[in-house]
Amino acid sequence: MSREHQRLAEARRRDAHWKRWGPYLSERAWSTVREDYSAHGTAWEYFPHDHARSRVYRWGEDGLAGICDRHQNICFALALWNGHDPILKERLFGLTGNEGNRAEDVKELYFYLDSTPTHSYMKYLYKYPQAEFPYHELAAENGRRGRRDPEFELLDTGVFEGRRYFDVFVEYAKSTPEDIAIRITAVNRGPERARLDLLPTVWFRDTWSWAPGRPKPHLRRTDHERIALEGIYFGPRSLFCYGADEILFTENATNFERLFGTPNRAPHVKDAFHEYIVHGRTEAVNPAHEGTKAAARYTVDLEPGESRTVWLRLTDQEQPAGEVDTIFNERIAEADEFYAPLLSGDCTSDACNVQRQAFAGMLWTKQYYYYDVRTWLRGDPGQPPPPPERMKGRNHEWTHLYNSDVISMPDKWEYPWYAVWDLAFHCIPLALVDPDFAKEQLVLMLREWYMHPNGQIPAYEWAFEDVNPPVHAWAVWRVYKIDRKRCGQGDTAFLERMFHKLLLNFTWWVNRKDHEGNNLFQGGFLGLDNIGIFDRSKPLPTGGFLEQSDGTSWMAMYTLNMLAMALELARTNPAYEDVASKFLEHFVHITHAMNHLGGGDRSLWDEEDGFYYDLLNLPDGTRVPMRIRSLVGLIALCAVETLEPEIVNQLPGFKRRMEWFLNNNGELRQHIDEQETPHGVRRLLSAVNLKRLPRVLKYMLDEGEFLSPYGIRSLSRHHLKHPFRLPVNGHEYTVTYEPAESSSGLFGGNSNWRGPIWFPINFLLVESLQKYHHFTGDAFLVECPVGSGARMTLWEVAACLSRRLNHIFLREPDGRRPVNGSNTLFRDDPHWRDLVLFYEYFNGDNGAGLGASHQTGWTGLVAKTLQQSGE
Repeated sequence: MSREHQRLAEARRRDAHWKRWGPYLSERAWSTVREDYSAHGTAWEYFPHDHARSRVYRWGEDGLAGICDRHQNICFALALWNGHDPILKERLFGLTGNEGNRAEDVKELYFYLDSTPTHSYMKYLYKYPQAEFPYHELAAENGRRGRRDPEFELLDTGVFEGRRYFDVFVEYAKSTPEDIAIRITAVNRGPERARLDLLPTVWFRDTWSWAPGRPKPHLRRTDHERIALEGIYFGPRSLFCYGADEILFTENATNFERLFGTPNRAPHVKDAFHEYIVHGRTEAVNPAHEGTKAAARYTVDLEPGESRTVWLRLTDQEQPAGEVDTIFNERIAEADEFYAPLLSGDCTSDACNVQRQAFAGMLWTKQYYYYDVRTWLRGDPGQPPPPPERMKGRNHEWTHLYNSDVISMPDKWEYPWYAVWDLAFHCIPLALVDPDFAKEQLVLMLREWYMHPNGQIPAYEWAFEDVNPPVHAWAVWRVYKIDRKRCGQGDTAFLERMFHKLLLNFTWWVNRKDHEGNNLFQGGFLGLDNIGIFDRSKPLPTGGFLEQSDGTSWMAMYTLNMLAMALELARTNPAYEDVASKFLEHFVHITHAMNHLGGGDRSLWDEEDGFYYDLLNLPDGTRVPMRIRSLVGLIALCAVETLEPEIVNQLPGFKRRMEWFLNNNGELRQHIDEQETPHGVRRLLSAVNLKRLPRVLKYMLDEGEFLSPYGIRSLSRHHLKHPFRLPVNGHEYTVTYEPAESSSGLFGGNSNWRGPIWFPINFLLVESLQKYHHFTGDAFLVECPVGSGARMTLWEVAACLSRRLNHIFLREPDGRRPVNGSNTLFRDDPHWRDLVLFYEYFNGDNGAGLGASHQTGWTGLVAKTLQQSGE
């Protein structure tokens, strides 16, 4: 057992709190829903970036390369100044949803390089220009551009030309759970001497202004390189700032004078270090060397290629033991030991690097998330009351929701709030390195203070009532199996606990999203933002409603996930045999409704095309298939499981009911493929049966349709020359293939499901092909790619898709990574070529990264596909 595995075991038993401290500090707290107290929910404008340096946050802090404790009492992060910027660089900059030509987007270059699951070692890289940071140019140029123009990025400004920038590495290493060594290294990559101010900063989150009488913690200087942290419930701490030029103090308090033209409530305020460093205002900082925010200043002059390292220690010890460099060397070696078994010995060093950074991104993207909806709506004692409109506005029906937890985020800048279906996918790679954390995350979303009393799982803070694909049960079952394989036995207590809560959510789906009670489901946009011809989260311009192929397919998959769990639990508790029967029968009814083998206009299956489509139900009773070849029709492949006779034979009650049901419902039995074996009948439960499977795969594996060199596209390339058009009330709605960004503003316009490759759905499709192969074996062959003449088993097709996904990130013979598009800096420069960004989605033709640049969340699934394929 590695030392990191030992730390995980100690944390599980609560023998040592190795996870108390971690990268739980957000990278953007401004312009979030939680900080929005406007009358009409204008979150982007209410608390802008320009306010962030001067205004206290109510619900959570942010910072650069930062850490905090798991309840965010104490925060630590790095601030920088290059001598030219108009503001101190304390946080990442980006454009809001209303400023960017493609909605919100971070405009910085930073990389998560390493982290262990207990955060015993972490490494982060920030690339800081030496010239003035182009804040105005980025905002102005992106504001000028339209949706058909590319985004204007930081590299496009030319500010990195001539390598005139600093590489700033921030590393953390834990000597004990409460003793953290910090190493910050700045490197001048430019051709000339350059000066840089490093300001490692420690502060308290403001918990005292919102609760009268709550004690206020305190920072004070005890000697020339030590800051004492006092008044914290888990005991005093010190920050040792070895060799600091000076230590600055102020209060974490709003600068009312700057923002609102009213007198300040404290003589020293949040933006004091900005005023002191940038404008030379010595009176801005507290001469008494005390407050609730402090920074050590290190001014370094670096020759070309020169580096400078500074060391700090955040500790509960009076005199911390051990040399800082020794601690780092030990933790780095232990991290290498921990990750070594996760890839096979014959994998390339490049694949190992990609996987390691994928895990790093997954682990760095944990965040302390605090949101008490009832208090947020009503306001705080002693503060101005919020506008009354809020009581009927955003999230007003979720007053039970109280979040104060460390949660896996999609992206700590672009999406610094949990998204429940993203999180389900996060838990798969997380389970490879920290199954306890993965299980805790899945449990959390179903707790009473998250899940609505009606059974709905909260979607995300912008609209908790939105409906995401019901993949939570899939993630529970998948994590359970990963953990069982690792430990040799399954955590049935976890499985049973989750099963009961999922029953509530399943019932909510059935009662709320089956419009006519016919097992054809709606659901709204279901996370696939602009994939449909209409905004599926709003009333249809035609009137009526959609029976959604993806909504129905997700529910078919949900029933199979619940069936698999029920069968597993029934092995030790026969009471679960009845509910297993219920889910088997429900699945067969959904599949029958989807396929409607008797024909007619109610089927989601189009026999002529050999594909699944949404069905538009008009007010006059007319039903119109939406003949758009998209992931909506491929998701049906994800509903697949095999009923093994060895399991069925152990469950006599379930077996008797199943046989009665199938024998007495002949029209339903035809949806199930069967094989005779020495142990009995094997049964394939699949929304797409083996007769129809080749027809669907003929589209999916055609390079002129869905199959890209880098995975499965979200929309068939067929629609490039053959757009789908639907005239409604004098307006023509159109869907066309767009492999990169969307030209439509539908659903905010900050993502595109009309052509690009999305990792989570591709991952499900790969897994589904493996499940089909488990039933069919090697005798079932399909042509892949279509037209190539090559015949493959479904297992080989799954492996082929995995390789295509992996090669988005892997270096090609010419040194280029497809994820970087045509960018030559990442191809040629030794200080860039090994750095990997894990984007939200990818160009359907060339694999270039698109959308959020740090959405390691679900794109971190590449860590799992690399493990499976052994690149």
